[in-house]
Amino acid sequence: MSAAPAKAPTPANGPADERLQATPFFNQLMARPELGAVSGTILVFLFFALTAGSSGMFSAEGVMNWTVVSAQLGIIAIGAALLMISGEFDLSIGSMIGFAGMMIAIPTNFWNWPIEASVLFAFAGAMAIGALNGWLVVRTGLPSFIVSLAFLFILRGLTIALSVLFTNRTIIGGVKNHSTGTFVEWLFAGKIFQGLFSWLASVGILGSFPDGSPLVTGIPMVVVWWVSLAAVGSWVLLRTKYGNWIFAVGGDANAARNMGVPVKRVKIALFMVSALCATIYASCQVMEFGSAAADRGVLKEFEAIIAAVIGGVLLTGGYGTVIGPCFGAIIFGVVQMGIFYTGVNTDWFRVFLGVMLLLAVIFNTYVRNRVTGGRK
Repeated sequence: MSAAPAKAPTPANGPADERLQATPFFNQLMARPELGAVSGTILVFLFFALTAGSSGMFSAEGVMNWTVVSAQLGIIAIGAALLMISGEFDLSIGSMIGFAGMMIAIPTNFWNWPIEASVLFAFAGAMAIGALNGWLVVRTGLPSFIVSLAFLFILRGLTIALSVLFTNRTIIGGVKNHSTGTFVEWLFAGKIFQGLFSWLASVGILGSFPDGSPLVTGIPMVVVWWVSLAAVGSWVLLRTKYGNWIFAVGGDANAARNMGVPVKRVKIALFMVSALCATIYASCQVMEFGSAAADRGVLKEFEAIIAAVIGGVLLTGGYGTVIGPCFGAIIFGVVQMGIFYTGVNTDWFRVFLGVMLLLAVIFNTYVRNRVTGGRK
């Protein structure tokens, strides 16, 4: 009986399975989509700390000023980022802001609707338009860039036409006459922690007016909306099956469809989320100023996309986070207000946006190639 063939000895120092090797910390860091935005935020803070540190920019009032500006952009940047991760764009965000404002102001002032009904009407109408936007994209196969660009002009034209039709002006005021003291006003233009801020002023931690009232009376609800949307959006994207669907749709829609992912429903839902974020932004502005204006939201669609790209979201889809665009919005807010505090001509802000967009695209492309091993 022949003996069984002997097994080849396993090399004692043979190569280890690469799947079991620990990923170096630097590689883990480079793989984070929000790395560029976080780094940019730190650099921006350092720059303005040196150039405008004594101007009041980092006082309680200054911090609140650029935080509010960041929050306003951050709200729509979150919707833009989620849609971009799925591989689509919504260029109608800015026009939706103005149109949603009109959907609040016109029924309230001219049809005598309760302010609550007008706000619900605006949200329902905006999300219906978002659904139509998404449905046209998935139904016709046209690029979302083209479809949403058409809606940019349609909604902006309707906003101007309706405001002129009802008032012969491009601004409809009088909303505060109907909203003052209502829950809706507090929900979109109120403040929280007012008691805490009053106490901080009374003990000298915060600045106060001669009568003792605090210079900063609380945290505006627009900031609360921003933080809440960021938390919910990040949880959905990173911790739920739906978040996996978003990444799959943006990475390879055909492969995702073959795996049973409802690609069309995901995209339509995200267009609705984009419209929802724009309407939250519009509601905050209408309740704060007591009016709707036809020019509200002009160019905000591009700022939202730039904030998302700075935050690590790839233009090709399938990669990104919600937190990154929030840091991108912070960069916007700090720079926009920082330029004001330093006394530099504000025209340079647009130059900064273009430079930041270019640098972000270059950096994100480098990171993607590094993570994928050079694959395009």
